[in-house]
Amino acid sequence: MNRAQPPARKYEEYAYVLDFNSRGKSSTVRGRDGIIITAIGEDRLTLLEVLGIPNSTFEIGEKIYIGKEGRTKVLSVLGKMEYSKISSSAQSELDLVVETIVTANEQKFVSYLNNAQPLTPRIHALELIPGIGKTYMKTMLEEREKQKFESYQDLQDRVGFKEPIKHISERILDEITGESRMNLFVKR
Repeated sequence: MNRAQPPARKYEEYAYVLDFNSRGKSSTVRGRDGIIITAIGEDRLTLLEVLGIPNSTFEIGEKIYIGKEGRTKVLSVLGKMEYSKISSSAQSELDLVVETIVTANEQKFVSYLNNAQPLTPRIHALELIPGIGKTYMKTMLEEREKQKFESYQDLQDRVGFKEPIKHISERILDEITGESRMNLFVKR
């Protein structure tokens, strides 16, 4: 009898630094202290608490490798964090860092827009992105039937939807802060 393996847990490979304290105490693991970094995962967009290797230096907005093998600046990922528990400076960096992620991962987000489906008979996933109402949604669906969008610029040119990066980032921030009941991008 062949049992199906449970799907491997997905771990972040990279994260972006939102804040760090070189003499911090962990809020997720009791008794851990050192360079405590608040970061956001690039792929799953989860807020993470990360322990840095002593004497490493970090910059706000820096992309750091947190994958399983071959970390150079990170000792361990301590755990997930709630938005309400991160520092106010980490909160204020979030907008910019999320926009950086949405810009850097254009293919992933354009692909999402190309493949988004209705969530219920009345609500389409695209409508949950700020700035996309019924009209833009209809145009987007018609245009992607003809040909998938290739980039944010292509979407902007064909649909007239301005600043897709800003709108997608806004949606992600709503999900991180818990403003939205349903998540399109942030994995809990």
